[in-house]
Amino acid sequence: MKKLLLLLFIFSVSNSFAQDNWGEMNKNKLTMKEIPPVWPGCRGSVAEKDRCFNQQLTKHIMSNFTYPAQEYNKNIQGRVVVTFKINTKGFVEIKNVRGGNKGLQEAAKANILKMPQLIPGMMGGKPREINMTVPFNFKINKK
Repeated sequence: MKKLLLLLFIFSVSNSFAQDNWGEMNKNKLTMKEIPPVWPGCRGSVAEKDRCFNQQLTKHIMSNFTYPAQEYNKNIQGRVVVTFKINTKGFVEIKNVRGGNKGLQEAAKANILKMPQLIPGMMGGKPREINMTVPFNFKINKK
């Protein structure tokens, strides 16, 4: 009898922990939570990892930002939007680049492709592709 009670206790505790991490059960309907990708080195709760991801992505973009020389010399400016996904292995795959001219698009695309391998997003305890969009504003402040 003790073994049966212990087994039931372990099952109920592990079941509640699993639901806390990736979803919840309500009236026999499972609602899954999407867990965003995690930047290497980010730790803590899901909210803390998400905040850390945004900070690290911003830092990455700023430190890898290069204005193409030809566009800079010709005063070509514009907004480029890069749509990409973090695949189930944590790598970046570009889906779409729009706005600006070809040179600005290539610079924005190259910046995103320099991102490190991430811990992929999850849903239901399984890796999931997560779509993301990042805008780049190429602006010249020549005086």
